[in-house]
Amino acid sequence: MNAISVQTITTEDTKETIDGVTVLGNYHMNDGYDWMELIGEHGWTVIPGWGCDGWDLGQWPYVMVAGIRDADSIGNLFGMATYCEGDVKTTFYRTKARYWDAITEQAFFNWKNGQAQGPDDLPEAAAEMPSRYRIPPTFQTAAA
Repeated sequence: MNAISVQTITTEDTKETIDGVTVLGNYHMNDGYDWMELIGEHGWTVIPGWGCDGWDLGQWPYVMVAGIRDADSIGNLFGMATYCEGDVKTTFYRTKARYWDAITEQAFFNWKNGQAQGPDDLPEAAAEMPSRYRIPPTFQTAAA
């Protein structure tokens, strides 16, 4: 798969099929900083932090989470891509709420597994995280 391609996708939350969406794929050519620059040329932004205090969402340049807000004739479309040493997974959501839930779940995974520095008082499951850990920090607006 190419690092950047246009594909038909199915949204995770509404199960809609949408044609002509820019999807991020595996990137094993250079490092994460090069990936970050490449995806920026296509409207994607690496999200640096998550939660009320902006805890790290990844461990650059090895682990990153990127997002994009787009739209089609029906409405908003939110994309999230996870990057881990060149392996990339991209998902799309119709609603911002489900998009934020997906970022929160990824943040929890990264924090719990030592792939990013997060809050000290994490619960046992992502679903149990308090609302202050489920939002973008107030200083961050891009892609979230």
